[in-house]
Amino acid sequence: MAPPRAGRLPTNGSAASRRGARLERVPHLRHTRAGSRTSAVSSMSVRVPEADFASDYVPLLRWLIFTGVSLFGVALAWHFGLIRLMLASDKTHISAAICAFYLLASLHCLAQTIAVSRELNSGERTAALLRNGARRFRVVGEDVVIDGAGSGVRLPPGRVTGHIRNLVLKAGLQGGTRFDQTLLLRGLADALRRPQQLGVFASDALMKLGLLGTIVGFILMLAPVAGLDVADHASVKGSMGLMSDGMAVAMYTTLTGLIGSVLVQTQYYMLDTATAKLFALTTDLTEVFVVSLLDRAPDGQLQ
Repeated sequence: MAPPRAGRLPTNGSAASRRGARLERVPHLRHTRAGSRTSAVSSMSVRVPEADFASDYVPLLRWLIFTGVSLFGVALAWHFGLIRLMLASDKTHISAAICAFYLLASLHCLAQTIAVSRELNSGERTAALLRNGARRFRVVGEDVVIDGAGSGVRLPPGRVTGHIRNLVLKAGLQGGTRFDQTLLLRGLADALRRPQQLGVFASDALMKLGLLGTIVGFILMLAPVAGLDVADHASVKGSMGLMSDGMAVAMYTTLTGLIGSVLVQTQYYMLDTATAKLFALTTDLTEVFVVSLLDRAPDGQLQ
């Protein structure tokens, strides 16, 4: 037999070394894949809950649509010269004051609408986490941590989480006895509706400013009548001009006050609807998933 060529020995050796290296690489790859799965699981356990849900700003969207339609009406009134005529005819500037007050009330309603929208987003995320299965609540500082859906998942901050925190603290301080959250719900309702009291005041103030302009306008209209001389045509003509100015003040201020009051009431009505939705979400969530769990397992709730 012919001896093997010297050039093939390195080839066989290199193939064997490649096979050996491949065999040694397989456990390494398996270990790497297992490590990636472990890291993925660990990253899922520490994932921030707010990042797993899409934001939903329905109350803010409604406010923007309503304000856009209102601004379109203002633009039309400005285009046809109605606003300029109102400002020029109102010598008392009450109509301008009504417009400025309406702008401030709208900005306040916008700020409260944004806050309620964020609270609704936080409440929906909290509800989704609790529906996945919560077996235990722990209060850590200002945060509430649940066990069951994940390993130490922190509830997103907000009014709903704050109410759950109060419930957990109350359950722990009562020593496992059955408790009622009626007083806490009343406090939450008062806290949610307190900023909306400005809307009631603003709507009423706009109406009262319009009525004030009506009274001032009638006073300006009837003032020239006392010194009216029927025989003097120039005096009659001047008095008629003053009376028309007073009537313009009365009509324009009344109209501006009525429109501003209606628009402010509509904005705060939408805000009140969103607040009622947030309160209903908090009530349903705590009664079903929190209070029942705290009543069933009263021991060892706090750490």
